[in-house]
Amino acid sequence: MAHPIKHFVTITKHRHKVIAHCFKAGIGFGGLFHDLSKYSLAEFVPGAKYYLGTRSPNEKERELFGYSMAWMHHKGRNKHHFEYWVDLNMQTKKYEPVPMPLRYLTEMFCDRVAASKIYQGNAYKDSSALEYYKRGNARAKMHESTADILEEWLEMLARDGEEKTFAYIKALNRESRRKKKK
Repeated sequence: MAHPIKHFVTITKHRHKVIAHCFKAGIGFGGLFHDLSKYSLAEFVPGAKYYLGTRSPNEKERELFGYSMAWMHHKGRNKHHFEYWVDLNMQTKKYEPVPMPLRYLTEMFCDRVAASKIYQGNAYKDSSALEYYKRGNARAKMHESTADILEEWLEMLARDGEEKTFAYIKALNRESRRKKKK
């Protein structure tokens, strides 16, 4: 049974939480464009059809068909997903991960924290996003430098909390923008 209203509410809550996190991390304007593709027919219809409430509907679509068309549409249009950052290595002639720019890596961090908050609700802890990351195999699919930075931030969040972590990331983004202006 499709749940378009529940799905709309979930993705909108998530998006708004990511936007708030992006402002705390110093990339507020970029956060305003977060996940707009989820409102497209290619992503919204399967999202409503396979809505679960406690995890991504893409997981249910993947269980049923072995892949998720909505996810493939999403990752190809949203630069805050490490899966977007794969290109042909001219030496090996294989597609391999490339380092993510700081701005998109920051948005990915904000996305992961927001998703943990939305799906876990009152059970969320500052260590939730790190625990989810460690249960998966994302590191093996990311560029090493991207994975190292993401893990550093997730560990900082778990250890030191949001205020310190977002302030640290915001300072990194501020310094990066300052260097680009030179």
